[in-house]
Amino acid sequence: MAKEPARSIPRLTAWLTFFREAKAELKKVTWPGKTQIWYSTLIVIAFTLCVSLYLGVVDFLLTWVFSTILG
Repeated sequence: MAKEPARSIPRLTAWLTFFREAKAELKKVTWPGKTQIWYSTLIVIAFTLCVSLYLGVVDFLLTWVFSTILG
């Protein structure tokens, strides 16, 4: 039986090609500016606060309803 040649070289070439292509694609990306990041962060914080307030009110109401029913 003949030994199979080592596969490390084709794998290394594949990885290097992948990283080269990934770097080329990242150069095409239009990154957001400071203002856009700031507004997006504020929107996420506001949305999180609204959802947490809503869930808190629903939890409070359901707790009250079930404690009233069950005694």
